[in-house]
Amino acid sequence: MRHEIRALAWVCVRACVCAAPPQQEAQVLRFDSDVQPEGYKFAVETSDGKTHQEEGQLKNVGTEHEAIAVHGVYSYVGDDGQTYTLNYVADENGFQPQGDHLPRAVQ
Repeated sequence: MRHEIRALAWVCVRACVCAAPPQQEAQVLRFDSDVQPEGYKFAVETSDGKTHQEEGQLKNVGTEHEAIAVHGVYSYVGDDGQTYTLNYVADENGFQPQGDHLPRAVQ
């Protein structure tokens, strides 16, 4: 399961980097990572204003319902100069993003 956690962490980082609008080449200012047998966390900050923090934790360890629950926050500066922030949770209920720039369901 440890290899799966590392792979998931890498996929999440890569997906967020690819999802942001293209900008000039940026330098990594900070990268912190801690991978443990039952979870992980990381933080990345780049010179173009992007930040990404995420933490994942195994739930129901050792059972047939073992799963990972992830929560994090990602920010970037858009072409309009505004900083956009996306908070998210990914767990047994799916991917649940929240951000002021995202459309909201009408109730």
